[in-house]
Amino acid sequence: MTKGILGKKVGMTQIFTESGEFIPVTVIEATPNVVLQVKTLETDGYEAVQVGFDDKREVLSNKPAKGHVAKADTAPKRFIREFKNIEGLEVGQEITVEQFEAGDVVDVTGTTKGKGFQGAIKRHGQSRGPMAHGSRYHRRPGSMGPVAPNRVFKGKTLLDVWGVTA
Repeated sequence: MTKGILGKKVGMTQIFTESGEFIPVTVIEATPNVVLQVKTLETDGYEAVQVGFDDKREVLSNKPAKGHVAKADTAPKRFIREFKNIEGLEVGQEITVEQFEAGDVVDVTGTTKGKGFQGAIKRHGQSRGPMAHGSRYHRRPGSMGPVAPNRVFKGKTLLDVWGVTA
C-alpha cells in the first residue's frame, strides 16, 4: 500500500554518524494532513485521495473552497494535493507521520524557487574570469566546444566549460 503526506521544508542541518562523518539532512515540518475527498472510479473516473495541508484564514478562501472543506469538518487548507493508490481512508480522517516507520524509503518532491533569467555563473556554476589587469572577460560563458562543427554538441554539460567538473 502506498503512503503519502504533505509537509513544508523548514531548513537544513547535519547529523554525525558514529564513525565521525557528517550527513546533510533536510528538516521537514509535517503537521497532520486531513483527507478532504475520496475520489472513486464511479464518480470521478479514477481512484485517488485528496489531502489538505496547512490551515489558512477564513478570509483568504472563497465560498466554494469553504464548502469543500466543510465536508471534512476542517479549516480551509493552503495546499491541496492528490495521492493515488491509497486505500482505507475516509473524509475527515487525519494522516500523520506515525504511518511511517524507521527505515522506510520515501520519495520526496518539491518546488524550487524561481531565479528568473540568470547568467552562466549562477545558472551553470561556471567560474568567472579575472577582474583586473585589463581583462574584459568577467562573468561571460567560456568556450562551448570546437570551431569546426559550428554548433554546441547535444548533451554538453555546461559545468565543464572552464575545466570545472561537477
